[in-house]
Amino acid sequence: MGWLSLLAVFFIIWWTVLFAAIPFGLRTQDEDGEVTLGTTESAPRGPHMLRALIRTTIIALIIFGILYFVTRGLGWSFDDIPRIVPTFD
Repeated sequence: MGWLSLLAVFFIIWWTVLFAAIPFGLRTQDEDGEVTLGTTESAPRGPHMLRALIRTTIIALIIFGILYFVTRGLGWSFDDIPRIVPTFD
C-alpha cells in the first residue's frame, strides 16, 4: 500500500472516529443551568471541538497503527477476511 493509500485510509478512520467522539465530554446548557436566550437547552455549553479533534486524532492514530501492524507486520490483508456474502457465479 502506497503512502497516498495509507493517507486515504487514515482520513476515513479519522472521520469515522470524529463523528463517534463528538458527543463525549459534551456539556449542555441545561446541565449547567444557564440557558442563553434564543438557544435550546440541549445546545452545547461552550466550545469543545478542540478537545474532540485532539481525542479523535489520538484514537484514529491508535486504530491506524493497529491496522498498519496487522497488514505490514503480520502480512494479513483485506483478502484474508472471510466473505460474508456468497458469490453468485
